[in-house]
Amino acid sequence: MTTMTEASVREFKMPDVGEGLTEAEILKWYVQPGDTVTDGQVVCEVETAKAAVELPIPYDGVVRSLHFPEGTTVDVGMAIIAVDVSGGAEPQAPAPVEKPAEPQPEEPKSVGSGRQPVLVGYGVAASSTKRRPRKGTQSPAQEPAAAAVQAELNGHGSAPAVQERPLAKPPVRKLAKDLGVDLTTVTPTGPDGIITRDDVHAAAAPAQAPAPVSAPEPVPAAAAPAPVVPYDTARETRVPVKGVRKATAAAMVGSAFTAPHVTEFVTVDVTRTLKLVEELKQDKDMQGLRVNPLLLIAKALLVAIRRNPEVNASWDEAAQEIVQKHYVNLGIAAATPRGLIVPNIKDAHAKTLPQLAQSLGELVATAREGKTSPAAMQGGTVTITNVGVFGVDTGTPILNPGESAILAIGAIRLQPWVHKGKVKPRQVTTLALSFDHRLVDGELGSKVLADVAAILEQPKRLITWA
Repeated sequence: MTTMTEASVREFKMPDVGEGLTEAEILKWYVQPGDTVTDGQVVCEVETAKAAVELPIPYDGVVRSLHFPEGTTVDVGMAIIAVDVSGGAEPQAPAPVEKPAEPQPEEPKSVGSGRQPVLVGYGVAASSTKRRPRKGTQSPAQEPAAAAVQAELNGHGSAPAVQERPLAKPPVRKLAKDLGVDLTTVTPTGPDGIITRDDVHAAAAPAQAPAPVSAPEPVPAAAAPAPVVPYDTARETRVPVKGVRKATAAAMVGSAFTAPHVTEFVTVDVTRTLKLVEELKQDKDMQGLRVNPLLLIAKALLVAIRRNPEVNASWDEAAQEIVQKHYVNLGIAAATPRGLIVPNIKDAHAKTLPQLAQSLGELVATAREGKTSPAAMQGGTVTITNVGVFGVDTGTPILNPGESAILAIGAIRLQPWVHKGKVKPRQVTTLALSFDHRLVDGELGSKVLADVAAILEQPKRLITWA
């Protein structure tokens, strides 16, 4: 009977699908053991801290096993699927998904079934994934046990030992670096020789002798974890914080306690802007494009930035410099079932009104398909958040990390307004501009907000100021 050798099995590892991401959650498998796959075929969908991404397999073969079930969070660099790439070999009985072929970095996390696509928000077309660069010729994720098996299969059962890189997750490596601990000197206690955070702390503790196995009775009793307090599942629901929501929470806390926020407000008559929206919908050059108040407000903000370019900047803490941006990547905050995302329109400053409308339309279409890519949410310079769609008058938005300003749009309502000396019903809204007071002072922030308001009140300024 023909059998399959380990040499014919290729392990596809979790790639870095975003810049610097360390883990991703497997949302859905599109293949099962025994299925035939081809180069470029999508085999699973994963969720990172930034977006949901489909992963293609880079070679042809037959799926031998899936190392992790759906709902598991896997570190970048760990093998997730084994594929037999031998030409005529028959695949052996596949290992069940519930028993991973490789050690799992953590217990599987459950996810709710029936993910819904993005219903409200914006996004851009998905970009290709990329893998994290590896240092040296040896893969960090290769395990000593696998190397030993390969040596036996190649007839080198007594092959000389190879110095392996200590096994540890990226957060543990960072902890060791911060504490000045050499991982090669740390004794691992995790499964299959993985170094844990406790191992690093133990190695860093000065003059601390290892505790004997037969420790006094009070020690284990004191170290025992507190019992988990049950809660009423009929009256409470606990939702794990992960993925986009986890990343958003960390980013917002970092932004709120790093950049000194200042928010200014202005209430403006946008009646003429709404009339222009209706006229543009009938314009032949705008046919088939998405035309709404957000389009003109976005264009007004871009004009205001061109008149006050110093507002389009970022703060470099390490170099103690203000970085002026000569381009505008316009972010659009979007509330989705997965959490808040802020994709951006690249080089929005260089787009005409029809081009800007087309880009906004593509954002909406991509977001509704749930295919917003990590690249689409990186590199933003300023952001717009439209809280008015929820019937809210305005808010004090928190800056997107790395940006200098964010404009909040309130609900547009018919209100009494003094127009040409008389009180008349007019379409009115309130705008709020938050900015980083380290690089945007009150004068600059006020000028930007006043320019946006002036354009929305008299849209013809889009022509005279452009």
